[in-house]
Amino acid sequence: MEVCLDKLVIKGGKRLKGTVEISGSKNAALPIMAATLLASGEHHLSRVPHLRDVMTMGRLLADLGAGFHLEKNKAILDCSRINNYEAPYELVSTMRASVLVLGPLVARLGKAKVSLPGGCAIGARPINLHLMGLEKMGATINLESGYVLVKAKKLKGATIYFDVPTVTGTENIMMAATLADGKTLIENAAREPEVVDLADALISMGAKIKGAGNSTIEIEGVSKLKPLRHTIIPDRIEAGTFMAIAGITGGDITIKKCKADHLDAIINKLKDSGIIFRISGKSIRVIGPKKLMPVNTTTMPYPGFPTDMQAQLMSLVSIADGTSIISETIFENRLMHVAELRRMGADINIDGGTATIRGVEKLKGAPLMATDLRASASLIVAALAAEGETTIKRIYHLDRGYENIEEKLIKVGADIKREKE
Repeated sequence: MEVCLDKLVIKGGKRLKGTVEISGSKNAALPIMAATLLASGEHHLSRVPHLRDVMTMGRLLADLGAGFHLEKNKAILDCSRINNYEAPYELVSTMRASVLVLGPLVARLGKAKVSLPGGCAIGARPINLHLMGLEKMGATINLESGYVLVKAKKLKGATIYFDVPTVTGTENIMMAATLADGKTLIENAAREPEVVDLADALISMGAKIKGAGNSTIEIEGVSKLKPLRHTIIPDRIEAGTFMAIAGITGGDITIKKCKADHLDAIINKLKDSGIIFRISGKSIRVIGPKKLMPVNTTTMPYPGFPTDMQAQLMSLVSIADGTSIISETIFENRLMHVAELRRMGADINIDGGTATIRGVEKLKGAPLMATDLRASASLIVAALAAEGETTIKRIYHLDRGYENIEEKLIKVGADIKREKE
């Protein structure tokens, strides 16, 4: 898929009001799409978001021999003829999640050749923990010309301890372990809802998995898996982004088709800023205060405050009544949006991975440049509250993770349009 050179033009200062429906989670859809490699036959997925990263994963699976068709958020993947084990640089370099085919390919074909990953420029995200896990399961690993070659006649169950919780590492090993001989234990596993959704999908295929959502996951290998039918969970980061938008615009937005229990850390932190929440089943009404209060937080693995909401929270508190402190502990380069927020008049100082944000009376529209996916979202949050017009270039990052965001914003009264650069 070609990079689109569109820009967003936003006229801020409007109080947003209305209803938004949350899309399926990109970070749940990608590993579940990779998991279809584990079983021959036709797989059916619902609530698949129409995003650049999803289409990239579809192209990668097609490269490996799968059929892929996506229409109206329903994906059909036919993995009857998986005949290639190489994930090429052109695809992996644009999306780090491509590395999720590693575990399934080794489990099904006995080998995988995957380019070292790319994706957002938010810091080093090596795959050493994935490789360590596969090695413990009996795989041999060689690095050659920017590719990692993993081979194993038959993976064997093992106890794998991650020094730090890794979402894609946990997912890769969990998928590989479903077809391994014997029992695999993943210790210090990632606990994110997306990991649980993958486990649920694998269980529906016949996998034996216990403990997903806890720090220890147990997988008993089986000889064969069957095709799946699965509905992707709602995107908790998209929901959190709209919560920040309601807060910063003093708005009143009802967010539908979301899971409140996946959003505890986000809701609790946004409540500290004065935002009011009214939760009813899969619907959350979010009401912004007249004046936002400052908030302190540190990004942590789930169930802590997510790094994927750090930039949006920073935009929110940039107009709070007081000083906020936000520490980023997950990715070392994830404060690149700060320079752009300063262009809008935000008062932010950086010391290492910690940002001190002194709230200003108002932000002012400016020409901006998006640097990564969540930075793009944070600039939209800021622009919707700013005085005057803001243009945001390089929004192809945004199209990797937010489905139809400008259409959803127009529905709640935003003055936003997409133009060619």
